Amino acid sequence: MRDIPKNRISERALTVWKTSATITSLIGWSFVITVLVLTIIFDWSYWVLAILIILLILESVLTIFILPKLKWKRWRYEVHEHEIDLQRGVLIVKRTIIPMNRVQHVDTQQGPLLRKHHLASVTISTAATVHTIPALDLEEADQLRDSISRLARVDEDDV
Repeated sequence: MRDIPKNRISERALTVWKTSATITSLIGWSFVITVLVLTIIFDWSYWVLAILIILLILESVLTIFILPKLKWKRWRYEVHEHEIDLQRGVLIVKRTIIPMNRVQHVDTQQGPLLRKHHLASVTISTAATVHTIPALDLEEADQLRDSISRLARVDEDDV
């Protein structure tokens, strides 16, 4: 069996993922507050509200504090001359090998949270799918994009 890929994504990905999960949880909490107000106004049963609060607490703890660490520990990648090796997952670890001769183009992307933390994601497009390496240091993402692009062109020239 092949060794696991040696490169990790940036540790600042944890902050980005936690911030994103917090924003999502705040939307959930605003929904719960709305249900609370409606429960008081219309004298609904409080057990529905209690279940919603318990579920939202579990969801918030899981997505803000537990999953980002597990995701970061598992996310690895490595670029070889003829292939790109990706490993990711939390409970189920998924391993993907992308042959260089299948790569059609490579992009870097930055949303507001990634930009704030000087990170970027690299997307690798093949005919069938798009693979993303998330939250790399900006300089590393640019170098990786250029490296994969160069290797993919060389691979096409060999065919």
